[in-house]
Amino acid sequence: MEQFCYYRPYYNPAFESLIERINPPRVCIDNDSSKNCTLIKVDSANKHGILLEVVQILTDLDLYISKSYICSDGGWFMDVFHVTDQFGNKITDEALIQYIQKAVCTKRNSEEEQVCPGREVRPRHVVMEHTALEITMTDQPGLLSEVSAVLAELGCHVSAGVAWTHNHRGACIIYVDDQEMGRPITDQKRLSHIQEHLQTVVEAHHKNGEKQTVRWTIPAATQTHTERRLHQLMLADEDYTTCCNCGGSVFDAEGMKYERLHEMSCECTHVSIDTCKEKGYSVVNIRCRDRPKLLFDTVCALTDMQYMVFHAAISSNSPIAVQEYYVRRKDGCTLNTEKERRKVSQCLIAAVERRGTQGLKLDITAKDRTGLLSDVTRVFRENGLSVTRAEIGTRGEKATGTFYVTDASGLKISKEMVEAMEKEIGGTIVLHDKSLNKNRNYNDTNGKDDKPSLLSLGSFLWSRLERISGNFGPIWS
Repeated sequence: MEQFCYYRPYYNPAFESLIERINPPRVCIDNDSSKNCTLIKVDSANKHGILLEVVQILTDLDLYISKSYICSDGGWFMDVFHVTDQFGNKITDEALIQYIQKAVCTKRNSEEEQVCPGREVRPRHVVMEHTALEITMTDQPGLLSEVSAVLAELGCHVSAGVAWTHNHRGACIIYVDDQEMGRPITDQKRLSHIQEHLQTVVEAHHKNGEKQTVRWTIPAATQTHTERRLHQLMLADEDYTTCCNCGGSVFDAEGMKYERLHEMSCECTHVSIDTCKEKGYSVVNIRCRDRPKLLFDTVCALTDMQYMVFHAAISSNSPIAVQEYYVRRKDGCTLNTEKERRKVSQCLIAAVERRGTQGLKLDITAKDRTGLLSDVTRVFRENGLSVTRAEIGTRGEKATGTFYVTDASGLKISKEMVEAMEKEIGGTIVLHDKSLNKNRNYNDTNGKDDKPSLLSLGSFLWSRLERISGNFGPIWS
């Protein structure tokens, strides 16, 4: 099949910093043009990944992006985001506005720490105070319980982490420190010893031919955004190869279009790819159920697959989101082979589905201690619950976590079960039950006046970076 490539003159990367100094990024916060949302307008010299950087900043602040218009032709990046806060309000906090402007204009890979006054969120980079553990494995009920039990037994205090499961595969990033010393574990012999034990646990659940990896990562100021790193781990683990049970694939007569057809009623995703020969782009259309952080996940997938977005129109009005991207590969070529279009479609569907809510949501608050994660997951396991996704962290002496759980009986969690789990854990549990259209709030039996903190994932996850008040990071399912 004919392959279209559009070449550009040689560009020396050394000029990038010079261009940024001559034409620094400009950010305009407009609260006058729309009565319902704030318009954030960004102008900057174009570079690969800049769209993801901007979306990442807004997503980390838990801002909801309802619309976006993107143009990056001619070496210049221009974007308009329509955003609101979690409650649907405009962005009027001057400290937050200044933070957005400064964060977007800060040079890429800068080690300067950005502080957002009045908010307990920070960009979700690696937590510098802790050693990071990355694991990819076959998803099995109770596996998190076994992993966390091994860490507790070997004297590792789990400070934070995040993990997803998708298509019978799992990936997690767990931040640990020494139980007694309260600082990162740096002794290579000890790290190797812990790694061997964990490898034994995860390999005990694998089938022939399935990949299992356990490895430590060294904290670095420029390390990849945690949630982006999870996408990369699952992409490398090829979780996209069996993406969604509904729908099928269709090619047109010329083999120039790949579609994944799904019924929106079953909350699946529809991706189509066309070639715009006149303009030299591949046109990627995504239609799926709307949810927070959707734009970050799809842009992250395209960026990590080395595709550059030249134009885009995003509309995320609930309940359906529509995204249209005009892209080329980083080498200037379009997506013209059936194999490449199929893979891109599958990877985008996987990126959308990885963060999809699976099961009932439980918010848990308890006093932080070594082995807490092991106790929580053991209690889940004893009650027949499997964790499909989780994020936990600590704030001072308190640990907070959000878990999505399923069971074989149709997710029927009784008040008595929750109270029993609270007594075992020694904390509080808030059950978010959509079927009741309300939340069940069961306080702990000790009569403490500490109420469960209903924080968003973003705000509680990265409050760990407030070094003065405590240590934090994201945990896993």
